[in-house]
Amino acid sequence: MENGEQSPGGDADPGSGPVRNEDAAVLSVRTVLRASAYPLLLVATFSVATAALRLDWDPGRVSPLFLLGTISYLTALERLIPHQRAWHPNADEWRWYGVYFLLTMAASALAQYLVTAAVSAVAPDESAPHLWEEIPAALLTGSLASYLVHRLGHSNSILWRLHGVHHVPQKVNVASNGVNHVLDIMLAQGAVQLALASIGFSRESVFVVGLFVAAQGYFVHANIDVHIGRFNHVLASPEQHRLHHSVDLSEAGHYGSDLSIWDHLFGSYTWRPGREPIAVGIGDPASFPPTADIATSLLHPWRRAKRAGPGSA
Repeated sequence: MENGEQSPGGDADPGSGPVRNEDAAVLSVRTVLRASAYPLLLVATFSVATAALRLDWDPGRVSPLFLLGTISYLTALERLIPHQRAWHPNADEWRWYGVYFLLTMAASALAQYLVTAAVSAVAPDESAPHLWEEIPAALLTGSLASYLVHRLGHSNSILWRLHGVHHVPQKVNVASNGVNHVLDIMLAQGAVQLALASIGFSRESVFVVGLFVAAQGYFVHANIDVHIGRFNHVLASPEQHRLHHSVDLSEAGHYGSDLSIWDHLFGSYTWRPGREPIAVGIGDPASFPPTADIATSLLHPWRRAKRAGPGSA
């Protein structure tokens, strides 16, 4: 054909057919990933918990391995189905986030150690007779404690100087979930563990709940294009948690990182389909050191406070 005349199929370039087929295949794969990403994470969590209980695996080994697997899985999804490509960490951010992650893991382990005596004194050594009935109660208890401590971290000016470190990054992704002040992690983890210990939940139920909470904590921070629809009214999701990191406090809310029922109950649920934060980070960036200044961020709670309202995310 001459003079730029197209073929009957409408393709001027004979090679465009395979290219379009390849694009369609990529689109199909991404569609499948968007639909299956969260169900697969939940199935993996349930499968690991079940196998660990039935095969008597050591929780001290299973939990960190499961956490690393979860982080790897969600990090891969961030590349395959990103919500915002601009939110991918750059090389410098990976280094900063890595240091914060190690500090967060150390603080979490220390908090766990400090409440071990209480847990050992209260939690029964033997398996609970109705473990799968106890697990939902343990989840609700731990989730409520986490919600209350998290909300207090935004409303109390002293605690905000700890928790606000987590809100400084202007990106929300799996890696930024590890950006925390060590004392903030110790307080949050300690409160949850003590709540569970005071009621006397078994170690097995605490272990299972811990796996779910860990998976949810990284899932809600994941920079992935995943939507869970009506399940948003029960479970926390990235859609909600991006709003939590909004610089606009009127749309923030969503203090639950595992369940969203407490946000409904206590009036902090703001998500609706299609709602996106205007921007994420701190409303007053000058009130906190930049994330790159790790030592300064850790010392920030003891520096002279500037005039910034609590929870000014």
